Amino acid sequence: MKKFCCLVLAMLPLTAFAYPIDVQKQLNGLSIDYNAYDTDTDIASIQVNNYGSTDAVCKVVFNNGPEAPRTRNIEVAAGKHKSATAKFNRTIIKMRINLTCTPK
Repeated sequence: MKKFCCLVLAMLPLTAFAYPIDVQKQLNGLSIDYNAYDTDTDIASIQVNNYGSTDAVCKVVFNNGPEAPRTRNIEVAAGKHKSATAKFNRTIIKMRINLTCTPK
């Protein structure tokens, strides 16, 4: 039993590779929802869903801290979704995403 407990405790660090993602949003009255993902240790992505009846233009800024922020501009049609990704040179420790959407 002691060997089993030691094995389980030894495997815990293998499952904790995800990094925290903070999203600051400014939706300007639009019916927008998002899902942020940690795709890889140096890649972050966000899926923007538009549930409203008007098209939206969204600006997504990925900030990893010491590196330069990556900016992506996407147009999300009414009732559709779009994804934006950013790759960094370093391993991401904490991702901060600014999502700003305006009506088209």
